Amino acid sequence: MSVAKAAQEFAKHQEVVPEQPAPAPVRTDWLRPPGAVDEALFLERCTKCGDCAKVCPYGSITSHPQNGTPVIFADQMPCYLCEDVPCIAACATEALLPVEGRAQIRMGLAVVSHRVCTAGQGCHACASKCPTDALSMDFGTQRLVVTTERCVGCGLCEQVCQTVNDHVAIRVTPFRLLAQSLS
Repeated sequence: MSVAKAAQEFAKHQEVVPEQPAPAPVRTDWLRPPGAVDEALFLERCTKCGDCAKVCPYGSITSHPQNGTPVIFADQMPCYLCEDVPCIAACATEALLPVEGRAQIRMGLAVVSHRVCTAGQGCHACASKCPTDALSMDFGTQRLVVTTERCVGCGLCEQVCQTVNDHVAIRVTPFRLLAQSLS
């Protein structure tokens, strides 16, 4: 009887399919490198060669985990807006086009969650690190203000915020997502 019971238990465990871990959610908050053309044209032109990522001195440009195109995850490693923009110079297919200066770069737009922002309590770390002076403090309202015309979406503010605060109060929304929400 004990052999039969052992065989039944063995058979029962053989039918159990081990649970597969849930796949990681696909992130949509990635940015294209500086000088990227419109998304549809970018996808036509980009050959996924990785040349832009190879020349990025900060390692900001990585490959999209699903399609291999170059992306920047601002919360992991923002774009440091290199003066000579080597990523653009490395692109032979014109998926990344030259810009007149870093103020002309448009990767995204910083958006502040005033509910968790500590600027009213004296934190101005993001504003002090902004390379385009797109962030400032409105002392009348005690709120951080983003000057849309100056923000290039590099993500330095997001990275700084996560290093000095418990809750990230500023995130960069990629321009392609902003364009979709306006459509």
